[in-house]
Amino acid sequence: MSAENGKTGSPDTPAGPRPEPLRFYGTTWVHHDNGYTARRIGLAVGSLAAAAAACFVLRIAYQGLQIADIGSFVSLLMIVMFAICSALAFRHTWSAFGTRPDPDRQSSLRGLLAIGFVGSLLAYFFRTLTEAPGEKLHRAEYEKAREEYEKRATRRSGNPSKKRRRR
Repeated sequence: MSAENGKTGSPDTPAGPRPEPLRFYGTTWVHHDNGYTARRIGLAVGSLAAAAAACFVLRIAYQGLQIADIGSFVSLLMIVMFAICSALAFRHTWSAFGTRPDPDRQSSLRGLLAIGFVGSLLAYFFRTLTEAPGEKLHRAEYEKAREEYEKRATRRSGNPSKKRRRR
């Protein structure tokens, strides 16, 4: 059971802004507790395995094109298309971990990100090696919100009805 503060009967939760949960991590990124390291390791291995499986599926698709004997131009075009889309998806996913992406741009790039999904998986893998993807952005926003809350809370401290009136 949680402790109660005795005044209002509500559980002891810190006042002020709450951290935004990250996908697969929840709010464990704040204090790096409750299996944070295990999640990072598991997600790094999982994203790398998913990228390897995706490359295997793309190889099978390429072999299907070779068996169909559609020509070297189309085969080359497919390789170049997946390489470019994967590179663009990697760059977009990597930059999205540091800044909030524009929703309109995000929706317009949905098709490109779907084609270049291998790049997105690799970006997720490499970011997971250093931190939870998006942790730095969320931590900066959370700390800024906490600082602003602390400024407001210290200005308003005390019960205004108990203040002495100046004469």
